[in-house]
Amino acid sequence: MAVQWDLYEMYLALLQAPLYHLIIEGLLMVWVAWLLLRKPKIRKPILTEKEQEELITDWQPEPLVPDTTEDHPALDPFVVEGKVGKYVCVNGRDCLNLATHNYLGLVEDKNMEDSAVECVKKYGVGSCGPRGFYGTVDVHLNLETRLAEFMELEEALIYSYGFSTIASAIPAYAKRGDVIFADEGSNFAVQKGLEASRSDVRFFKHNDMKDLERLLEAQSAKELKNGKNGKPVRKFLVVEGVYMNSGDICPLPEIVELKSKYKVRLFVDESISFGTLGRHGKGITEYYGIPADHIDLIMGSLEYAIPSVGGFCVGTSYVVDHQRLSGLGYCFSASLPPMLAAAAITAIDTMENDPDMFLDLNNVCRKLHIALSSLHQLRLGGHRDAPVKHLRLAKSTGCHNHDGQLLRQIANESMKRGLAVIVASYLDQSERFLPQPSLRLVANRLLTENDLDKAIKILEDSCTAVLS
Repeated sequence: MAVQWDLYEMYLALLQAPLYHLIIEGLLMVWVAWLLLRKPKIRKPILTEKEQEELITDWQPEPLVPDTTEDHPALDPFVVEGKVGKYVCVNGRDCLNLATHNYLGLVEDKNMEDSAVECVKKYGVGSCGPRGFYGTVDVHLNLETRLAEFMELEEALIYSYGFSTIASAIPAYAKRGDVIFADEGSNFAVQKGLEASRSDVRFFKHNDMKDLERLLEAQSAKELKNGKNGKPVRKFLVVEGVYMNSGDICPLPEIVELKSKYKVRLFVDESISFGTLGRHGKGITEYYGIPADHIDLIMGSLEYAIPSVGGFCVGTSYVVDHQRLSGLGYCFSASLPPMLAAAAITAIDTMENDPDMFLDLNNVCRKLHIALSSLHQLRLGGHRDAPVKHLRLAKSTGCHNHDGQLLRQIANESMKRGLAVIVASYLDQSERFLPQPSLRLVANRLLTENDLDKAIKILEDSCTAVLS
């Protein structure tokens, strides 16, 4: 009955409408229908055969890739042969190796090779799938147990790739609506983890605790202003034990104080500091004498001090276990090959049985730092106890690309003279804060004083040859 009444009212309104109004609406409806139903006529230009031949003759296809500059590294590649240990064979020449992250010299450890070979004989080379889908082998569980015991924490979790460890662990906890405070000098893996979290990321100046506290204070004031009606905000703080892009060590005692004062969750990337800092190589917490359980989550790599593949997260069982369903790199990537897990276990055993290796590494780091400080044409960056050192031009040209080209020439000249060093590589268009070009040198505990003298002499001669 109600529907009939509505139709009747519409009919009365139609009768009362002016005639010109009805005509205009009718024409508009016909025009819209014509636009929708008509087929557009595509007029093809008619060309004569002569015109067609001229167009074909003049046409020049665009290149699939842009032209390569004459000084592009791809045109003069370095070919590495054999094992990459204290020495590396590059283009047929044996070079002292200060380029690869073999801090403890375990690449040349025979026990690691033997354990990997035995594991291949038992399990083969693959792991058949992700950890949750037929990819878990007993050596994976053994490695997680050994890592937790070594770091004196409750539980550990391993990933099959070091980069994905950091990039997966951060977004496993931080989500949209959360706030993350991160150092401007963070490495690319940390940056991708921050981006994947979709959180509100606020960067503080590199290792500047006053700037960090300023941001934390501003966030606290904002929350206080919103009062009880405001939505609770989870806050995270992400730092590195030793920063890959600078070689600096984070001021962990001050960071822990700010963590407690402002109630933030602290994540530390110990990819470089694990196995290098502390009396027993347990990282930045042991270096400063701070209990490891003061850190909410410790992330690290098995591709530096431990010459294997993969990464790990370690902390309380409550925190770590969350990643088994939330860590994308853990859930959806094939698990670590068993032979590499076995090699990592052997490396941890070696580190526990010979703690003096960390004293040897620390001595080399300090001697290398002093020796590099004597270079006049290059400026040294990084902490004296860190195994990663950065050398930048003492007199910059003012152009990022030109500085990089000069440093690359110095690296190439050093390679020809028997010293393997590299220019630190970055994704220029993707880096949040692009570091200055630098030569990145890596300490190795097997280096002797004669090795260090040789390295400094080659660097001096290479700088003179390129910059003079």
